[in-house]
Amino acid sequence: MILREFLYVDTDKVRAMLAQIDGGIREEERETERKEKRTTVGPRVAGQYFQGSGSETYTNKSLGDALFPMLEEALESEQLLNDISEEASDPHEWSSGALREKFPPGTLVRVTAMGSLYDTRYVASTFAAFSSVMAGLNGIGALPSTAPTKPTKGKGGRQQSGSLRSRQASETPAIEDAIQDFPDVGGVDGSSLRSYVRVSKGVFAPGLHVNLAPVEGILIGSRLQEGRQYLDGEADILFARYGTEQQEWTVVGSIGSYGTKETALPEMDFTDADGRLNRAKFAEAMNAQMRNLGRLGFIDLPQHPGFSMIPLAVYRSTARSGVIALSE
Repeated sequence: MILREFLYVDTDKVRAMLAQIDGGIREEERETERKEKRTTVGPRVAGQYFQGSGSETYTNKSLGDALFPMLEEALESEQLLNDISEEASDPHEWSSGALREKFPPGTLVRVTAMGSLYDTRYVASTFAAFSSVMAGLNGIGALPSTAPTKPTKGKGGRQQSGSLRSRQASETPAIEDAIQDFPDVGGVDGSSLRSYVRVSKGVFAPGLHVNLAPVEGILIGSRLQEGRQYLDGEADILFARYGTEQQEWTVVGSIGSYGTKETALPEMDFTDADGRLNRAKFAEAMNAQMRNLGRLGFIDLPQHPGFSMIPLAVYRSTARSGVIALSE
């Protein structure tokens, strides 16, 4: 028996798929039983005896954790779910392009591999906490005297002009703004930490990501949609529970898209021969530019040869104890 510890379940999509396969989801049972005994003496208007009894049992079943295992079993029985864990761990499957040919976008797959969680918001809050400690140590003179103090400037600095501060106060603060300035320690200061967060915001859009790495250097990415079942904790709580280290995760869902390997960009020509802007050409040119940025790793798109997944569920199997009791 597999005991799953769910991190995420998209219950809306799970219900929709179950309804398509089974024609509906049975979540209610009602059982009614009734017994009657009638005795009539003489004319019906003169006298009659009636005895009746009845019972009704009503059960409203909350399927909860059973919903996804039901779908998983149904998909497997219909041969609609492909477990590609073995293929994904084979470097040759990636380098030859066989994985993409066998499992095109839209394929329902299950992948179990080593992976980790990532959230740019947690990176920003961690760096902000670190900068607060460093600024505090500097304030009480606990940092080494050899550490040069850089003049504060930019976001997070204290020597900003009044007009700049008022303008920033009226705008929605960026997540890196909470990182304070502190003296350079080992080549790291507040400015560099803010820059790391800005890079992180582009590479991984803020939100919780599950990044599987079945082969070194290849990423299978899933961004989890907030408001779904089990994903009810803040980023700090999730990382306090699960950490940032690699561990075995299972992701079930459909393949979204593969990373592009094209390197040549189309000409930025959006017009027809009569001078009118061609919307189809414009959209394709812009999409090609974004695919190229994804190929370079600069934006939150899959990077060749990896792919993205639209997750139905993310879980890890509960580990069994390594201690086995021997019967005497």
